[in-house]
Amino acid sequence: MQVFALVGPSGTGKSHRASYVAYQYQIPLLIDDGLLIAGSTVLAGKSAKREVTRIGAIKRAIFHDPLHAAEVRAKILASGAERILILGTSEKMVEKITQRLGLPHPAKTIKIYDIASAGEIKKALEIRQKENRHCIPLPAFALKKDFPGYLLDPIRSFFAKRHSKAARKVLLERTDVRPVYSSLGTIYIAKHVLYQLILHITSQVPGVAKPLKIEVMTQRDGSVSLNVEVSVCLGPNIPTVLRQVQHALKTKLELLTGLTIYQINVSARRLEITHKT
Repeated sequence: MQVFALVGPSGTGKSHRASYVAYQYQIPLLIDDGLLIAGSTVLAGKSAKREVTRIGAIKRAIFHDPLHAAEVRAKILASGAERILILGTSEKMVEKITQRLGLPHPAKTIKIYDIASAGEIKKALEIRQKENRHCIPLPAFALKKDFPGYLLDPIRSFFAKRHSKAARKVLLERTDVRPVYSSLGTIYIAKHVLYQLILHITSQVPGVAKPLKIEVMTQRDGSVSLNVEVSVCLGPNIPTVLRQVQHALKTKLELLTGLTIYQINVSARRLEITHKT
């Protein structure tokens, strides 16, 4: 496999231009911030932009987790692709990524300064600092399920291939990702509102007789952890019911509130036996 690298400091517009570089060099696979991307699809990985600490984001981006690296490496091999583009803040970072994924040394390294003007880079840095925008080289629909609570701004650009006689232009799609709280000011959701939502969502799960106790804990990063105790009905498989409660709470709370749910612990504390009359 032939490896290409796109290198530049954080916030200089690498992700914004990654699709263009991949198109110019006919590269089908792209690695950016922990994700393996092919066209408008995430093949494998987890975005470093969803990590709650800077150190966690760095580790995610360089595939520090062996399971993360193994997942992405397997997808690369299964793809049968002959070229891959790796984005990094430095050549050293790209080298770490290639080592973790078992890829060869980059055959070509492209510097962001070679494909973007000083003015464009300055503007990209200002946007990152002032608005906390992060570009991901994927259309918005491919990101919605992985970025609850974030504003997703689609970006569409038409590019014509250099040195090509054909006039055909190609549409390349990317998305600006902005944490909703940092860009629009403070949003406050009272705990009693969360309690009411949790009560309603939990009571709708088949096999749950009624919620008994709810505990909501806010983490330092703003994410939320839940402890939920329920009374279950006699009949359905209890572990299955509890997993359904977990899934329903995570998906619906993140959708309705924009909060990131860090952890949900669900316990069956009582068994309800309904007698037929």
